[in-house]
Amino acid sequence: MDILEKAFEIIELYDLYQALLTEKQKEYFESYYFDNYSITEISENKDVSRNAVHDQLKKTVSKLIDYEKKLKLKDLNKQRKNIIKKLLNSSEDDEVTSLLTELKKVE
Repeated sequence: MDILEKAFEIIELYDLYQALLTEKQKEYFESYYFDNYSITEISENKDVSRNAVHDQLKKTVSKLIDYEKKLKLKDLNKQRKNIIKKLLNSSEDDEVTSLLTELKKVE
């Protein structure tokens, strides 16, 4: 897995579990992954050491991975999408297809 794929996976986990993080964790994470700030820039903006930012980001990513291991929301989401896709491909009933299409939009 390359760096870009890893970052994308971490961002997917953040989308699912951000409500479980502290405000500080969200701020650092968003500055680093969404706003593309360096660790140095974040440390200067927040008036903390680079090491503090690095540790906070590392802990946040670790928490996101741990949440996924325990709750499996990403995995369940993927399974649900695959089932909907299979049902859409195999259904000949227009009403069922319409309902599945609506369900897919909700995802």
